Amino acid sequence: MRESHRATVTETGRIRLDSGEEFQSPSRAAVAAANTRVLDGWRAWVVEPERRSLDALRQEFLDKAVADTPAAATDPDGAQPSRVHERLRELRRRADEHRPETITVRELLSLWGAQDRGDQVSRIEADLANHGLATRPGFRSVTLDAEVQMITAAQDPEEQTAPEVEVTVLPDVDEEDEALHHAWLTVGNLTPLKGIGSVSPTGSLDEAVTTMSLNDWSQLAVMSGRHQLRGAVTWQSIGQARQRNPDARLADAMIDAQAVPYDWDLFEALDRVHKSGFVFVKNEKSEIAGIVTTYDIVDRYTTTANPFILIGDLDRALRKAIAARIELDDVKALCNSRVNGFDEMSMGDYQRVLESEVQWQRLDWRLDRKAFIARLDEIRKIRNKVMHFNPDPLPEDTVLLLRNMNATLRRLAG
Repeated sequence: MRESHRATVTETGRIRLDSGEEFQSPSRAAVAAANTRVLDGWRAWVVEPERRSLDALRQEFLDKAVADTPAAATDPDGAQPSRVHERLRELRRRADEHRPETITVRELLSLWGAQDRGDQVSRIEADLANHGLATRPGFRSVTLDAEVQMITAAQDPEEQTAPEVEVTVLPDVDEEDEALHHAWLTVGNLTPLKGIGSVSPTGSLDEAVTTMSLNDWSQLAVMSGRHQLRGAVTWQSIGQARQRNPDARLADAMIDAQAVPYDWDLFEALDRVHKSGFVFVKNEKSEIAGIVTTYDIVDRYTTTANPFILIGDLDRALRKAIAARIELDDVKALCNSRVNGFDEMSMGDYQRVLESEVQWQRLDWRLDRKAFIARLDEIRKIRNKVMHFNPDPLPEDTVLLLRNMNATLRRLAG
């Protein structure tokens, strides 16, 4: 006999059980009410007296919202709500039929006109959630060209067991200073999870040497199956083994090796990488599917450090120029009194001040104001990605763009 439980939706949108407990998520409320481990609350809860599921009601609201929007309408990010809605409906239909579509993260983002997981990522997650969709593996935690399956949230065990996230209303601040949900880098952001080369524990040391040499690898996994990591060999361990015994076997050169899940916080993995020079990475099926080395981490932070330094130079140059020619009261008026001193100005504040024709004239720069501000807006977006540890690589011309802007400001300063 099936159990029935009652709940009430509060004025704030939370779900209150008869016990008095309140939950933000229908699934968490359903799990608590039924005292079970996994349950899709969107399908389990029904609305009286129609006895329609929350999921069906949600889809009806989405359909109506899109129907009331002109087909050619676009949002501020350039995406067409009707096109996004129809595509997500198709993905949901296929997921419900257990025929999930597989696409790359890059293809998924392009539906919203996004090229990376930057400012729009929260919007994308909200749209997916509203259609009851999730990705496997999580699209935040892998590379842009990694493939993900479009599944329903009910088919995603992580969605069902993850702790409830409270919704916090952020204060009215500059978008470049907003807290980003799940903005950390993962080990999966640094390596494609397409499988790795390996040697069997019963293989020979010569086989390992040949494989590493032909592929220019510094280390090689020793595995007895896609899930079974037995250890690894490196050029150093091979050299030491053969120094001890010219006829050394593979087992003599093996060293301990560790593997971490693809969605592990990169900072938590740094100590392991530092100690051994590498760490293997498991995909969503717990298969050993990638590797992150010291070189990968150094390369990633080097590409981030150069723009970081150049943005700092640009910030100081703009602040100095504005402070020399423009009154602080004028700056405060243009920035809605959020700025109490020039040192508190953000990149968005510089842009607001320079958009004023009156203040621009005070700088006496013989430049086109609109073109300069357009470039400054590009740099503001770059700054956001750098400061928020965007998981995706910056465009190749980023450093050149920043250097040219700094050179222009130096010339203006004389």
